[in-house]
Amino acid sequence: MSQIEHWENVYTTKTPEQVSWTQVYPKTSLELIQSTSVSKESSIIDIGGGDSNLIDFLLDAGYTNITVLDISESALKRAQLRLGEKAHKVKWIVSDIKTFQPTGTYAIWHDRATFHFITDEKDKVRYVDKVAKYVTDTFILGSFSENGPKKCSGLEISQYNELGLKRLFGDSFDLTNCFLEDHTTPFNTIQNFIFCSFKRKYS
Repeated sequence: MSQIEHWENVYTTKTPEQVSWTQVYPKTSLELIQSTSVSKESSIIDIGGGDSNLIDFLLDAGYTNITVLDISESALKRAQLRLGEKAHKVKWIVSDIKTFQPTGTYAIWHDRATFHFITDEKDKVRYVDKVAKYVTDTFILGSFSENGPKKCSGLEISQYNELGLKRLFGDSFDLTNCFLEDHTTPFNTIQNFIFCSFKRKYS
């Protein structure tokens, strides 16, 4: 089964209450985005956003230039259906992040629980290069920590610590904030995440 088929199967057979990553209120992601200095008109992309509730809260907070990317068209359609008339305020992109080629830059690049699914070292390098090329202000990453799961949705994942993420992204970004956080899944299990916020370096 291909990656696309895998995620299409997930989003066509399971409800938000049946997948581990669902958050009714994405408090940490929202606070990290709102803590940046960018304006609410600045471009934001949510990588692997699927049908996350983050977009609802960003729209309610007044952000006006939001893009959501996900490999699953079904996931994005679920989000659009939930948002109703508000959906037209968001740009939706169906793409695998590993092959995604941005057509412009983003002030904020937010990724909660996508990067850890990239396990091939060459794909990781491509992701890092993409962030370095297309992010102008802030890169926010939430990923499984060394104390987190070793698999998610039946797939192998990569675990990270602060030093490892700093080594990956430190050439182009300064690490400004990094912390561990337990995520309680809809079925009351615990997953440990590491959240890091990076600020663009300018010479």
